[in-house]
Amino acid sequence: MSIENAKFIKATSEFISDASPSPLFRRKFTISEIRENVILSVCTLGLGRIFINGVEIEDNLFCSPISDFRKTLWYRKYNISKLLIHGENILAVWCGNGWYNESIESRWGTNTATWRDNPKILISIDSEGETIAESDELFLCNNESAVIFNELRSGEYFDFNLYESGWCNLDYDDSSWSKAIIDTTPPSGVLRECKCEPVRELDIFPSRLIKQENSKYIFDIGQNISGYIRLNIDQPLCGEMVIKYRESIDDDYKLLDNDMERFYLSSPFQCDKVILNGSPCVWSPRFVYHGFRYIEITSPFPLTSKMVSGVYVHQDIKLRSSFNCSNNTFNTLFKMGQMASWSNMFYALTDCPSREKMGWMNDVQASTEQMLTDFHIEKLLIKILQDIKDAMSNDGSLPGIVPTWGWGFDWGNGPVSDGSLFEIPYAIYMHTGDSTHLVDALPYFNRYLEYIRKNSVSGLFKKGLWDWAAPSYGADQAPCKVPVEFINLVLLYKFLRITALAAELAGFSSDAYNTEINNTKQLIWDSYIDNNKRCKINEQTAIVLLIYYDICNSENMTNQLKELVESNNFHISTGMVGTRHLFIALNKCGLQEYAYKIFTADGYPSYKYWIELNATALCEMWEDKHSRNHHMYSDFMSYFIKTILGINAVLPGYKIADISPYFFKELDYARGYQETVSGKIHISWERQNEKIICHINLPDGIKATCHGRKLNSGDNYLEF
Repeated sequence: MSIENAKFIKATSEFISDASPSPLFRRKFTISEIRENVILSVCTLGLGRIFINGVEIEDNLFCSPISDFRKTLWYRKYNISKLLIHGENILAVWCGNGWYNESIESRWGTNTATWRDNPKILISIDSEGETIAESDELFLCNNESAVIFNELRSGEYFDFNLYESGWCNLDYDDSSWSKAIIDTTPPSGVLRECKCEPVRELDIFPSRLIKQENSKYIFDIGQNISGYIRLNIDQPLCGEMVIKYRESIDDDYKLLDNDMERFYLSSPFQCDKVILNGSPCVWSPRFVYHGFRYIEITSPFPLTSKMVSGVYVHQDIKLRSSFNCSNNTFNTLFKMGQMASWSNMFYALTDCPSREKMGWMNDVQASTEQMLTDFHIEKLLIKILQDIKDAMSNDGSLPGIVPTWGWGFDWGNGPVSDGSLFEIPYAIYMHTGDSTHLVDALPYFNRYLEYIRKNSVSGLFKKGLWDWAAPSYGADQAPCKVPVEFINLVLLYKFLRITALAAELAGFSSDAYNTEINNTKQLIWDSYIDNNKRCKINEQTAIVLLIYYDICNSENMTNQLKELVESNNFHISTGMVGTRHLFIALNKCGLQEYAYKIFTADGYPSYKYWIELNATALCEMWEDKHSRNHHMYSDFMSYFIKTILGINAVLPGYKIADISPYFFKELDYARGYQETVSGKIHISWERQNEKIICHINLPDGIKATCHGRKLNSGDNYLEF
């Protein structure tokens, strides 16, 4: 027996579409022998907190992972042996709505998802082939709990007058509870074990009270994060507290919505409520998280900073790189990129932890290379890749968000987004040497390419997202200065090259793909490159795409890029597509020093402008609007590792590497490391008088050179 043989249960069969249930479940079971390998498998729809004998298993939050529940039901496994006692035990589960049962109205219509129903659970406890307990009629349930409202993208309301602290303990009196109901219309998705790192509470940020006016208190935790408040009330206080979370404030300390609340038509934006009953408490919401730096609390009693802190919550994915140099702007940006990346790791790579919390595929394609360079994120990317496969329609098209309940096939998609299908398995192969996911995706590559062919006119595909969020015309002001059909054609060239590689790794002929690659390249030349080998579209994004993908690297193309960068006074004019490719394209032109000037340019639009705005994570727009915690512009972090530290794979998996740092004229030193699958590479360099001293520690098993010099395993000291 196993979880595949268990049945979903829920608290009540009556489904009220605008309700916000948070039911409790309990089941006793007997252990006659304590074994070392007792496994609990659980799928909760939407979210579940699981307890054994009153102890929450691990510190795993927001389980089960988001998916298209019609295609995949992700479940997790836990070894619970250490939580068990001889004799009678109690398994308890507290459920929230999550993505499965969102009732609030929004721009994306998640409340119309066809799978919506009351929260439900599927559980099996097994050991050595024996099923000890499973979700069945022996479970008792209570459909009313202290969580009286919970919507993942709005907030949670908690009433301590309804809370019974011992509900998950063995000795709790559950005689008034009802029997659970077997779900007769279970979701149709295939059960798949989720092997990603769990979501956990990973840091605490103390608050500072920055303003009090009557009953309103404004706190600053100093860092924009994903997570929630931690209230520590050590006095016998009563009354309702209203908690609002925001990323920005104005000069008068008023919370700013940054034009994000307009996406929610009938519910408060990032707002929790707590009703205290006179008992001291430590409280955080159980089934929601927010994106914030500032907290506004309306309270009937006085508050102090000691009562309020911010809890940083995200998937527990470890860093694999470190970077530090003599330019503090670079160091600050790298830290901002880390925080933005972590803040959007929630069983998807979300766009932001505030407004949407959805897996926008344009962001994923833009950030995958950076994520693999800087984080041990393979397991999450593999999970996302399965979600992308699930999302593909019969005609091969893909939505702009994944997972989806149906929204995104008419807007936000196209190659700028759909390319995540190709980017993820290719990047995993290059970083790890594991071709499995690239080969397995080949049928999906072919379906998608056929969709593009059928919907192209004269070889041009004119649908989809453009160079999103470029300065001056922004995300909300179409059309883009770079035609979407040009961007799509260059990305098609990329997709075909990846597909040809996948075919070769699978043992198939790549001849047909190579012919199409050459034809696509020729179409790009005929349509967009003039007789002087300059791009007919005189925009940074268009030129860097041609250079990055080695479609045209002529001297005149380089000069055209130089002219555009200089004429813009070394400021960004690219959106997410162009920025993702800009800095490596400058490297290919020998214009590394131009990249340095772009990173250090003052004022709008620039990376440094965000620092001037006092942002502590990466922003969504070059303008000061919308989210201040996006990861889509984060590829510069990978650039720092590849260029300033100079760590690059020559062959997949870093078996052969080129470790050749670029010594920027205005940098005095740089140091850091990257943990590759072949070992950890440390590098530091600094200027000493007229020399540059470079120290490289190379692990066994990697063959590498540095500016043409062969490196040995262990420590290498070089002078330049």
